[in-house]
Amino acid sequence: MKVVVQRAIDAKVEVNNKVVGKIDKGLMLLVGFTHTDTSKEIDWMVNKVLNLRVFDDENGVMNLSLLDVKGDILSVSQFTLYADSSKGNRPSYIKALGGSEATVLYDEFNNKLREKGVLVETGEFGAEMKVSFTNDGPVTIILEK
Repeated sequence: MKVVVQRAIDAKVEVNNKVVGKIDKGLMLLVGFTHTDTSKEIDWMVNKVLNLRVFDDENGVMNLSLLDVKGDILSVSQFTLYADSSKGNRPSYIKALGGSEATVLYDEFNNKLREKGVLVETGEFGAEMKVSFTNDGPVTIILEK
């Protein structure tokens, strides 16, 4: 499981020119799964994302988590995180988990985040999405389990 975590002032995702997910202050997540991912990796990632100290405290030091600042999450499925471009110029996505299996894990991930009391907005799995956000910092961290 890979997640690109980006601290955001705002974020939204559109499908067919319609906003389907939108947040203000929080985290923009790009989420990808591979064939060996299970609930164990999801549980680890949920804990890591929620407790990652990437928000500034009163002294301007990144010492606060999403839970501390009561931020929201925009979670967007992103199979291309598992692209392999080591051979040639056309990436291979063989390491990415297929749609039906990945959908189950993606839903589980988002639901477990929600169970922790966080507002989680999402894109539309498998759709052509337009994602826009304002990266705050910029802060971008890649997590992998």
